[in-house]
Amino acid sequence: MKITPVLIVEEIEKSLPFWVDRMGFTKTVEMPEGDRIGFVILTREDVELMLQTPESTRKDTPQFALESGANNGLLFIEVDDFKDTVKRLDGYPITLPERKTFYGMQEIGILEPGGYPVIFAART
Repeated sequence: MKITPVLIVEEIEKSLPFWVDRMGFTKTVEMPEGDRIGFVILTREDVELMLQTPESTRKDTPQFALESGANNGLLFIEVDDFKDTVKRLDGYPITLPERKTFYGMQEIGILEPGGYPVIFAART
């Protein structure tokens, strides 16, 4: 079994520098939507993430389309190298400062450019 999150974002172009340049994902699939990008698949090692615009979602799966700006959900990404993740986030606005949780995780959190909360975590 595999689960792939699909984030519905207003402008994929704003999110790509964060996910590709900063976090090390590779764009493997891109689908245009007019003069913009409507859908992408990003991968890093065994992790896959998809970004889709509201317009593309309404055309592809209208029964699942959210209202613009209705970002529901949060990404919880478990990483092997917490120090590398913190280094990649250097200079990026941190929403959840580094912390250790009662359930044995070291965490740091941000809002990615599309507005989704993302918590990166590693087992302590």
